[in-house]
Amino acid sequence: MRFAFTLVLSTLLAAGCDRKASDAPAAANDKPTPAAAATSASVTGKPISITVGEDGFAPNEVKVAKGEQTTLVFTRTTDKTCAKDVDFPDLKITKALPLNQPVAVVVPSGEARTLAFQCGMGMYKSKVVVQ
Repeated sequence: MRFAFTLVLSTLLAAGCDRKASDAPAAANDKPTPAAAATSASVTGKPISITVGEDGFAPNEVKVAKGEQTTLVFTRTTDKTCAKDVDFPDLKITKALPLNQPVAVVVPSGEARTLAFQCGMGMYKSKVVVQ
């Protein structure tokens, strides 16, 4: 069971995201969005791994339970993009993302809401949905 969960989680993280803005309408030059299972993850109580690669944040959307301790662990895997920082505008949190080093960010989950996060330049966007 644990192996199956690890395999599914690894597959989700490796799939990446093909959209740079989670709420923006698709432009003619955007790549098609992969299936929702590859761009979204729901986890409760455990650290959530987010890969920062050539296509931005993967998974593109994270759903967490209201009231659960939520830690996102970002790992930047490429030097070919501007995603060298992660910024949570509503929380006024910005963290540098050194190449291939995990960086933890604790996200408040006391109330139901959607928290956006993005790269330092705002080109790659994603979100945490607290429900």
